[in-house]
Amino acid sequence: MRHSPLAIALPLALLACTGGEPANGQAAVSTEKPFDVATIADFDAPWAMTFLPDGRMLITEKTGSLLLFDPKNGTKIPVSGIPSVDSADQGGLMDVVLHPQFATNKQVYVSFSEKGAGGKGVALITGTFAQASDGAATLSNVKTIFRATPYVDGGGHYSGRIAFSPDGKYLFFTNGERQKFDPAQDPKATLGKVLRLNLDGTPAADNPLAAKGFNPAIWSYGHRNLLGIAFDDKGQLWEQEMGPMGGDEINLIKPGLNYGWPKASNGTHYDGRDIPDHKAGDGFEAPAASWNPSISPAGLIFYNGNLFPAWKGSLFVGGLSSQALIRLKVDGTKATKADQWDMGARIREVEQGPDGALWVLEDGADGSQGRLLKLTPKK
Repeated sequence: MRHSPLAIALPLALLACTGGEPANGQAAVSTEKPFDVATIADFDAPWAMTFLPDGRMLITEKTGSLLLFDPKNGTKIPVSGIPSVDSADQGGLMDVVLHPQFATNKQVYVSFSEKGAGGKGVALITGTFAQASDGAATLSNVKTIFRATPYVDGGGHYSGRIAFSPDGKYLFFTNGERQKFDPAQDPKATLGKVLRLNLDGTPAADNPLAAKGFNPAIWSYGHRNLLGIAFDDKGQLWEQEMGPMGGDEINLIKPGLNYGWPKASNGTHYDGRDIPDHKAGDGFEAPAASWNPSISPAGLIFYNGNLFPAWKGSLFVGGLSSQALIRLKVDGTKATKADQWDMGARIREVEQGPDGALWVLEDGADGSQGRLLKLTPKK
């Protein structure tokens, strides 16, 4: 569900571009950018991107296209083999991530929404990437290795983000609560959860809640719409999710913990009903950072590049309703809001390039063009 305009009603003038942390806890919104922005290409409602070892990219489009893109010459080649995608509402072809041993096995993981028994849900596939001598690109040996449970009616909050553990042994996958609230607390459902899977999609053997009767894939629970997940250089797992009206979150994900939704949130329901705020002793893990009014977070990376040395060790988040790129400083287990740059368009995805440049995808909705942008230090 898109955030209500009330959630972003504070005038930008109240967030002076003076740097630092204003009294309301929001990072100051700045139109002054310490980076140059180059438009590389334009796509049709892009959702995610990943770099291949040779510097080319795989980019997903919401309607169901996977594209092999060369940023050097702008060539776009459709990749065949993607199953049928239900792209209604918030559904679509979602994340794309390379297997940790892609250099040798050429395996790619892709998430997408589909129709199935009981309604709709998010699925995870693997396939083998190849490009023929005539240039045609394919995913072959495509297998569906995981489906969220249960499939339900409606078209929102699929989530579908993918991250591999630093040791390459496990796959972490996000399942949104599908705008159904209660499944986030249901121990049998994978909805509203961070999941830890083996690389073949089966539940990891020692997940923390299985012995308590939970679905064996569950790593953490009590989440809403988890649209970003990333490991830092210490092996800590960070996640961001959309709150309701306000209450967007950055969470440090720890095994077996309950993050509160829908019993606790720093936001309110869209109809104005109150939700208890996170507070000490409520039994729920409070967010490391939250936003009120909303930023509508989408995409998340931990930056460890050298092109922007002052930002090494930061989290970067795209903002949809906020039309922003947001940086948070990470210090141990703490994440502090540092910068928020007005990008003038809804930002769906952020990625680190091979040379340390920042790459962002516009959402392609509500005035955003769907452009791929490359950010480099201002000259």
